[in-house]
Amino acid sequence: MGDAFIRHIALLGFEKRFVPSQHYVYMFLVKWQDLSEKVVYRRFTEIYEFHKTLKEMFPIEAGDIKPENRIIPHLPAPRWFDGQRAAESRQGTLTEYCSALMDLPAKISRCPLLLDFFKVRPDDLKLPSDSQVKKPETYLVPKDGKTISAATDITGPIILQTYRAIADYEKNSGTEMALAMGDVVEVVEKGESGWWFCQMKTKRGWVPASFLEPLDSPDEPEDPEPNYEGEPYVTIKAYTAALEDEISLQEGETIEVIHKLLDGWWVVRKEDATGFFPAIYLQEAGQDVVQAQRQIKSRGAPPRRSSIRNAQSIHQRSRKRVSQDTYRRNSVRVLQQRRRQSRPGPQSAGSPLKEIDPPKPQPAVPPRPSADLILHRCSESTKRKLATPV
Repeated sequence: MGDAFIRHIALLGFEKRFVPSQHYVYMFLVKWQDLSEKVVYRRFTEIYEFHKTLKEMFPIEAGDIKPENRIIPHLPAPRWFDGQRAAESRQGTLTEYCSALMDLPAKISRCPLLLDFFKVRPDDLKLPSDSQVKKPETYLVPKDGKTISAATDITGPIILQTYRAIADYEKNSGTEMALAMGDVVEVVEKGESGWWFCQMKTKRGWVPASFLEPLDSPDEPEDPEPNYEGEPYVTIKAYTAALEDEISLQEGETIEVIHKLLDGWWVVRKEDATGFFPAIYLQEAGQDVVQAQRQIKSRGAPPRRSSIRNAQSIHQRSRKRVSQDTYRRNSVRVLQQRRRQSRPGPQSAGSPLKEIDPPKPQPAVPPRPSADLILHRCSESTKRKLATPV
């Protein structure tokens, strides 16, 4: 196994904490070379001290000798008074700073100083105790925002969504979090793969979404509607169906995704067939398949809810689901429409096909009479003339 290094650093947001006194910490999701993901918390003063030490270690790359040689990114100094507005407006700078760090030469981006700074510390694993009068307030970076430059771009204080565990779950790696039936967790991040990053009291980690249910309803309010036009994807790992509503596919097959469900099991279409397939085994057509295949090694497909034993919900009714018959019926309609539109002809796309009039019947032509019949119908004199040689 090679030396440890960091693949990516993403800023998740920041927390406003009140113990021992009011202060702000930034939340970073750090992805390591083995594809493990860790959440660490750092104050801006710590980040700035790290930045100064990094510049001292690499004076040429910091531009201390020749300013034109500088490649280490800039970072503004902390203010005398850091309030919430300063914490909010600084997120865009930190996002760009972390991205620039990862683009530096390996001697800098993989140096011990940087690796040690972003390693998990004991304080990163400690969550506020239930005895605290005032709990931290969490502020998250909007997912659709590429950069954040002002306080108005921040979502504001967020009360994290609360979910309940419907069954016991035993973790399979150090990045996951074990659950007991009835546990109430806060969801920090909902991954498309069906793995959600959650926190509960003194624990944090990834949890299968299929083991969680909302408190106010059995249905997941953020599940999108089906898109029967479909989106092209490629399978990056083979999967054999374990249930009758699933679909078996080999690696490298091109399919269409028609329903992206948050539990990580998407409905896909292969020709006229539809079925559930693990989202983590899919990659958008035209994207880097190798990178996606590496992510599978760190975490496989989450279990289906229908496969969970001893699951107990607090809701009277079950979760609404679209049947595979409905998926297939609506898919067939879309495919038939596509085929009609692809046929050559003067019709414009989407216009109904004109019926072709059948050919008009032609009058029947009587058969030619035979020579014997002609002789039979002739008079005797005519027969003698025909029989006389010329």
